[in-house]
Amino acid sequence: MNIRVIIFAFFSLFLFQNTFAQKDSIAVRAKQLQLTSDKYNPLSPSKAAFYSAIFPGGGQIYNKKYWKAPIVWAAMGTSAYFYIDNSNEYDRYRTAFKRRGQGLTDEFDGKDGNPFISTNGLESAQKTLRKNRDLSLLTGVLLYVLQIVEASVNAHLLQFDTDDSLSLNPVITPDPLFIEAPKVGLTLKYSF
Repeated sequence: MNIRVIIFAFFSLFLFQNTFAQKDSIAVRAKQLQLTSDKYNPLSPSKAAFYSAIFPGGGQIYNKKYWKAPIVWAAMGTSAYFYIDNSNEYDRYRTAFKRRGQGLTDEFDGKDGNPFISTNGLESAQKTLRKNRDLSLLTGVLLYVLQIVEASVNAHLLQFDTDDSLSLNPVITPDPLFIEAPKVGLTLKYSF
């Protein structure tokens, strides 16, 4: 008789286990999975990247982040300005170096025949200006790619749900066990 009671209790424990289990917090309702066409546009990030590739700042305008477009234009314009300026200065020093090598006068010759910049100085200036010109070009290319990536990522992030029900509330809770030496803890509660 004891064995029957034990077997009955054992089977009933396994049989009724699901009735006392907690609800699955990971279960997703079918209603939550439905995406409406007005909220989610899968082609939006690719359109933003395309517009940014065609016209710098175009993807930012497509994303309706109008304030970012002048920042993109200023960054690209600054890089282009320094590239052109360094290229022009490089050409000046290169021409003077070539003319001096041929025995002709250049713009860096003084009135008394003493040059303002030596031949070694002209060569050093060329190397520095070429390096700066190449760095300006590299910076421009990196900024161009960065603004394309920024427009695409921003288009992705615009489609995320940011309801008011998403919140983070810091709560300060005193420890009730240690009244004579109060301790304070910090709890962060977030809800979805």
